Amino acid sequence: MHLGMGEMLVVLVIALLVFGPTKVPQLGESLGKGIRNFKKAVNEPEAESVPVPVAPQPQLAPSAAVSQAAPPATVRPTEDA
Repeated sequence: MHLGMGEMLVVLVIALLVFGPTKVPQLGESLGKGIRNFKKAVNEPEAESVPVPVAPQPQLAPSAAVSQAAPPATVRPTEDA
């Protein structure tokens, strides 16, 4: 999608009408800072993140390690009123 000068001018005029001439520069500055911070966060390595320690798996007793098959499920008929 390509925006030409005419389209950008229309967007600018609408922004001026909606927000007013004093608020538009503040919005542009905030948007620029947000984009800069996003790009910085994307390009930084994840050195800041702390690795989560992995808890050791508990050892099961030999008798508990063998599982038995479950009995077949039974279906009870229901009475509709």
